[in-house]
Formats: sequence, structure tokens, C-alpha cells
Amino acid sequence: MRDDDPRLPTSPGFWRSPLRGTWFTSVLGLVLLVGITVLFVTGLLSYAAYNPNLAPVNDQTPDKGLLGFYLFSWPTNPSWLYRLTQGLHVTLGIALIPVLLAKLWSVVPKLFTLPPARSLAHALERISLLLLVGGGLFEFTTGVLNIQLDYLFPGSFYPLHFYGAWVFFAAFLAHAALKTPAALRAVRQRRQDEARLESPRPAAPTVSRRGALWFVSGASLLLLVTTAGQSIGGAFRRTALLAPHGGADPGSGPNGFQINKTAAYAGIDTRETGAEAWRLVVTGRDGRTVRLTRPELLRLPLHSAALPIACVEGWSTADQWWRGVRLRDLAALVGYDGDPPDVLVESLQLHGAFRRAALRANQVADPRSLLALQVNGEDLSPDHGYPARVIVPAAPGVLNTKWVARMTFGDL
Repeated sequence: MRDDDPRLPTSPGFWRSPLRGTWFTSVLGLVLLVGITVLFVTGLLSYAAYNPNLAPVNDQTPDKGLLGFYLFSWPTNPSWLYRLTQGLHVTLGIALIPVLLAKLWSVVPKLFTLPPARSLAHALERISLLLLVGGGLFEFTTGVLNIQLDYLFPGSFYPLHFYGAWVFFAAFLAHAALKTPAALRAVRQRRQDEARLESPRPAAPTVSRRGALWFVSGASLLLLVTTAGQSIGGAFRRTALLAPHGGADPGSGPNGFQINKTAAYAGIDTRETGAEAWRLVVTGRDGRTVRLTRPELLRLPLHSAALPIACVEGWSTADQWWRGVRLRDLAALVGYDGDPPDVLVESLQLHGAFRRAALRANQVADPRSLLALQVNGEDLSPDHGYPARVIVPAAPGVLNTKWVARMTFGDL
């Protein structure tokens, strides 16, 4: 068979959809230009929020090297900052899936064009396209699998998604630099086939290009409204019909909000959390150590704060009313009367990521940062971290350690 045989995908005549064209592809490309840029920025912010330069226990990508050039100390204000950035990251990422698929569909004939490389520059462009298409599919697929808790990919999600994002975005920037001027011209002047995407023998149309764009927009809007409630939390979770963990909040009463790990899943033995056995061990300056029972903690000055929990995997909640001992007051008990230092928090949980977490000094110093003993006027339930858990404004949910056993203040 010849390359121009219409039975072969290498032939332009094989692709007969009348929807393909420069204008259609350009509109989709410009939407992705904005959307993917926002996804990349919010993804970098998510990584910064873990304070990976603070301690190895927080860093899931220890060989990042120069890729961590932008990192900064994550702030505690506003308290909903991480919930906003990661809600935007997850919701926008899911809503862009129809746009990404439509864009790939619109240019798929170009991937089969022969010869594969007409020159060195053309070969480099084709390689960048492979990185762009492969990287885009990889990032979106691993992201969706992660929020669904389906870890079908080899290795840890964190380094895979982190390094994949840099590879994909580098190819994306190169592609955008080459194609954006032409895309803008095509949209402004409604040029139909500057990029030679139209079929030489199109089939009869059943819908216009504008109608196809409305269809893609409707699919994205459907995913948006059936996903966003997951990050908003509260009653809005009921609207998250297609999102992971998007059903009604578990249980009822003061502890009736989302749970990422149950006490049983984390291997928490009730004998360890009982009044006779559990002690909070707090260590500070010059090895000074205090051991506190839960009744002793309840006799310390207690403070309250309305704070959300924000989680990229769908466990976000609206504000809950937490009550407990300020982290900075615990630091003062072990010799840090002035500005408190960083702290390493360790859980009774024996295995799994983030059973230990480090918090920066600015997080410890915030008056809303608590070792929480109660929530919404009631003692914490076992699944929410009884006998004590950390709650910090604007911190990722996994850094709000549950079933706290030990806190070590000092330089980490």
C-alpha cells in the first residue's frame, strides 16, 4: 500500500471528519494554554506547601536539585490558601480533560504524517510533540488516579507527578512559543486551514465546529459542577457526584465530616490511646522534656479556631471549630518562651507516609495552630485523631497529624 492510500492513517484522506481545522484546534489550544499554566503554577504551590526544604520527612522528591529553586516558607494566611490552590488544581484539571482529549483528537492526523522527520529541526519538533502528548496524558492520568486513590502506576505518585510535570511543561512551553502566534491569528481572522488540518475528502457534517466546541464546553462544565463541591466541602459535597469521595459526609454530629484514614486503617490500638497509657511527649531546648496526660492538657489554657482541612485527594472540609492547646504554648513549656522554633510531630501510626511531619516556626507561632483535643464542641473521635491531633491554618491535610504521640521543638 502507498502512503497516500486512504486506508492508511498516514494518508490525509484517512481522516475524514469535517470538524478538524486550524480555527477549531486553535480555540482549544488557547484554552489549554491558560488552563495548563494555572495547573502548573498551582501544582508548584502544592509542593511548596509541604515545606520540602524543612525536613526529609516532608520531602517526597529528595533529588529535586535545581527544580526546587522557587521554594519558599508556606504562609498561614489566609487560612483557606491551600484549600483554594488545590481545589483549583484538582477541579480545573478534571474540567480540562474534555478539552485536552478534543485537542489531541483534532491534531491526531499530524502524528501520522510521513516522513517522520524532514530535517533536524522537524525531527526535534516531532520529539517535542511526543513529550507533549505523552507528558500530558501521563500527568492527567496519574492525577486522576491519585485523587481516586487508585495507585496503578509504579513507584510513588509524588516524584512521578513532580518530574513528569516539569518534562511536560517544558515541552508545552516550547510548543506554545511556536504555535501561539499562529493560533491567535487563526482565531482572530477565522483562518480555517493554515495548519493543514482539514481533510481533503471530508465526510458530510453532522454538527458545526462551533457546535462541537459547545459540546466540549458542556462536558467540561458538567465535570466542573460535579467535582467542585469536593473541594468546597460542607453541603456542597453532595453536588460532587463524579468526584472521588464526593458523597455525603460520613456519620453525623460534631465529628461528622470527611476522614482520610480511619484509626483501624492506621493500625491505632485503643490500648495506646486510653487514659492510662497515652502520654504526649514534648521535647525542647537542651533536651527538656515533659509528658502530659490528656486531662493535664485539658487543664492548660485552651483556645479555639475555625479552620478547614484541605486535601488534594478529596478529603477537604468546610471550617470546623477546633479547640485545644496552642502549639506555641507547648513550645513555651520546653524552654521556648519567645519566638517558637520548628517542630517535628510524630504519630502513633506505625507505617505509611506522613506518620511524621515537620512544621515551620511561622506555623507554630500562629495563634490558630493547635494541638486539638476537641472539634465542634465534642471530643475528637478515634477516626479524627483522638486523643490529640494537630490543626494548622493553610497547611496540607496530611501535615495536620492525627494520633499525636511526640512533639520535638527545635531546629530540624
